[in-house]
Amino acid sequence: MGIRGAACIGTPSASARTPTPRPEYACPSFRPGITVPRVDLFSRSWTALRAAVAETPDEDFERPSGCAGWLVRDLVCHLVIDAQDVLITLATPTEAEPTADAITYWELLAAPPAGEDPLDALIPRLAAAYGEPRWLKFHLDDVGSAAGRAARLANPATRVSTNDKVLTVADYLSAYILEWTLHHLDLIAHLPSLARPPAETLAASRASLEKIAGAAFPPSFSDQDALLIGTGRRRPTDWEKAKLGPLAATLPLILG
Repeated sequence: MGIRGAACIGTPSASARTPTPRPEYACPSFRPGITVPRVDLFSRSWTALRAAVAETPDEDFERPSGCAGWLVRDLVCHLVIDAQDVLITLATPTEAEPTADAITYWELLAAPPAGEDPLDALIPRLAAAYGEPRWLKFHLDDVGSAAGRAARLANPATRVSTNDKVLTVADYLSAYILEWTLHHLDLIAHLPSLARPPAETLAASRASLEKIAGAAFPPSFSDQDALLIGTGRRRPTDWEKAKLGPLAATLPLILG
C-alpha cells in the first residue's frame, strides 16, 4: 500500500532553523504511559524492515509475499519506490494549509487493486529486471538509508505535498509507520524465520488502524493479528469473528 506508489492487497508552518519539539505518538497497547517520538517510530520500523530484507536468503526472493500476486522480490522493489517517495515528499515543502493528517491521509478502497494501474503492473517487471537479489538489496539499502537520514533531519512541523494532499512531516512519517509495519508483515508472511516488526511499531500501527476503522479491535487480539485481520491479510476464525462483533462487517479495511 504505497503512499505515492503502487498498492498491494497508505499546523502553522515553521522555519527549518527554528527548534521545534518533536511530536510524540502514544502507544496504547505497548508499555502504557510511555510515548515515543513519531520520527523515532518511523526510524525503528524502517530500520527493522530493511534489516529483514537484508537477511532474506536470495532463494526466498522467488517465494510469495503477503501482498496478493507479488513475490518477495516484487515487494522489495515496491519498497525501493516507497523510499524514493519519502525523499521526494520531504523535498516538496509547501506553504499551503494541511488537508490531511496521518489518519485521514489513508483512503478506504471498495476492493483490492486489480493490478491494472500502470505502476502496479510495472513493479513485477522492474523487479525481474534487477536479475540477482543482491542488486535489489543494494538499491534498497542505498536509497533506504538516504530516506531514513532525510526523515531524521526533517522539521516535523514543515508542511509537505504528496498525492494531492498537504500534511506535516510529522503526520507523513507517522502514516509511513503503518506502511512499513504492514509491509514487514508481508515480507515474513511465508518466511517465519525472519524477525518480526518491533513491538512498539506494531502497537502504533494497530492504534492507527483502529482510528481509521473508528473502532477498537478486541483486547484479546495481538497487535499483529489485528493488523492482519483488519487489512484482509488473514481471514478471521469463527471465534475471532464473534469477538469482532459489528466491526467484522466493516472488514477488511483496504487502504489506498
